[in-house]
Amino acid sequence: MTNDLLAAARARASAPDFTRVFDDPVETEGPLSGLTVAVKDLFDVRGYPTGAGTAPDPARAPAQDDAVAVARLRAAGAGLIGHANMTEYAYSGLGLNPHHGTPLTPLIEGAIAGGSTSGGASAVARGVADIALGTDTGGSARIPAAFCGLYGFKPTADSISREGAVPLSHSLDSVGVMTRDPALLRPVLNVLRDRPLAAADIPGTVIVPQNFGLDGVDPQITQAFEAALEVLAQGGITIRRLSMRFFDDYRALPVWQFSAVESRCHHGAAFEGHRDRLDPRVASRMARADETDAPGYARTLIARQALADEAARIFADAPIVLPTVATLPPQLADLAGDATYDRVNLLALRNTSLGNVIDGCSVSLPLTDLPGAGLMITAPRGHDATVLGMAEVLADQL
Repeated sequence: MTNDLLAAARARASAPDFTRVFDDPVETEGPLSGLTVAVKDLFDVRGYPTGAGTAPDPARAPAQDDAVAVARLRAAGAGLIGHANMTEYAYSGLGLNPHHGTPLTPLIEGAIAGGSTSGGASAVARGVADIALGTDTGGSARIPAAFCGLYGFKPTADSISREGAVPLSHSLDSVGVMTRDPALLRPVLNVLRDRPLAAADIPGTVIVPQNFGLDGVDPQITQAFEAALEVLAQGGITIRRLSMRFFDDYRALPVWQFSAVESRCHHGAAFEGHRDRLDPRVASRMARADETDAPGYARTLIARQALADEAARIFADAPIVLPTVATLPPQLADLAGDATYDRVNLLALRNTSLGNVIDGCSVSLPLTDLPGAGLMITAPRGHDATVLGMAEVLADQL
């Protein structure tokens, strides 16, 4: 029956959500039996080439082995539908792809699914897949989760192996997971992790920053966010609205340097050798690596570590709560101009990138009264159980 379900899911898998469909059967049973997975096209799946959202290349060799995350899902009995579309090299928060098409959210006609894990989010939102295996470097699982009405989880980076996944920024990359059903997050994460997540107490206090993350937010999102905070308060959680120097220090950090410099480390040959084959918007961001130098980037790394250490001290018992994205899903047609694209992309990534920079863990929950909007809970590294526990408690209330 599992393979019949998988075959039915594969029959529904189509572009632009997927770049290819697999044909290997489910051979094991386990805690994820009967569930299907859309695998972001930067995870190796044995027997298939890994495109990472780049232009099709008939000469690209198939992967010899599964990525660790893929192997764990396969061993747990999950059925792998196919490689899901994505932003080239995962380098944007909007999910546009000129080579394979751009996935759209089913929630708002003509609006994007968000990125970079765009195809996986759209597939899960449409009911084609149960789980999207993605990555999150600056929000690439949480942004599309918000835009598509899903639950999106970004774990502490070193808690889930990235071996066998094409990198963008080794400093910020983490594996990401999206589902329609919040009850699936824990079993999926436990399969992917080395150690299961323990039960955790829900914190009695959350922090809502007053000097970061709330400016420029759509009025509809502000209203839905305030209603969600009221739900938290009614549940006994204290809401602390604070302006903190920490957020001013974070805003001063040149976050763009991480992906710009490190993408050139990993994909410099493609950038130097055939830049004309790359998405021009991705290539332009890779080019920004030339705007800094080795001492400048070293200073950025040091400042980032200091922020992560400070976050571990001050937010351990009081997670940060913000709207996942400041805007509702934009129309694809409105992103044709580079200036608008750049502005919306930066705004989409603004709130979510914080969790990556502090090496933290974060979850986006859908705000059901406003399709396309999400509530995000972010905590320091190692507090994944707390964030997941809050998501499970709040899932039926928002």
